[in-house]
Amino acid sequence: MSALSWPRRPPRGRLLLPLPEPGPAPAVSPGRRIGLLGGSFNPAHEGHLYISLQALRRLRLDEIWWLVSPRNPLKPPAELAPLAERLERARRVARHPRIRVLDLEARFGTLYTVDTLRRLRGMRGHRFVWLIGADNLAQLPRWRHWRRIFRLVPIAVFERKSYSYGALAGQVAHCFAAARLAEERAFALADLAPPRWVFMRLRPHPASATAIRRAGGWPQHADRE
Repeated sequence: MSALSWPRRPPRGRLLLPLPEPGPAPAVSPGRRIGLLGGSFNPAHEGHLYISLQALRRLRLDEIWWLVSPRNPLKPPAELAPLAERLERARRVARHPRIRVLDLEARFGTLYTVDTLRRLRGMRGHRFVWLIGADNLAQLPRWRHWRRIFRLVPIAVFERKSYSYGALAGQVAHCFAAARLAEERAFALADLAPPRWVFMRLRPHPASATAIRRAGGWPQHADRE
């Protein structure tokens, strides 16, 4: 999901297609425990699936929603594949009956994580958990209204070896230290009122979107008109 407060200006000469009109949230059975995994998914890969399966089991969730963002203020728009291509790839990678690939930010007309979560909170009766990697925890102070994000939904932070130490010693972990849940209690996270978060240790997965692009496994779109 998009994070920074101000998106970069698109390169001159690029034609950006308008986003779809804001639409409703997807139909879902009441009372579900739902994990939210957001990002550009440029491209989706087995690492996303690995984290999702871990979250389903260890957080005792009913579903995982992959929220494929139409834009990412961290990167120039030209670096992203078209949303339709990223959604199609994500659906092929997910291949699990309890993982749903959605374009909610495009349908809601939201740009920032905090606004998307506010919209989802309007779905009464459901319990959402936001899923992020330790790299995002480390950079969260750069995100729009990051403290509000912590107060909107419980958060599960998944270990990433090269980022975890800095993230756990950083501003966010310090600010919400009293709200941290012991890892062995992670199964209860979805039932707790925010702010509440847990750090989840897990074996690293070798897949990386950056590595896939560098190896030519995902088309580069910087030169596409």
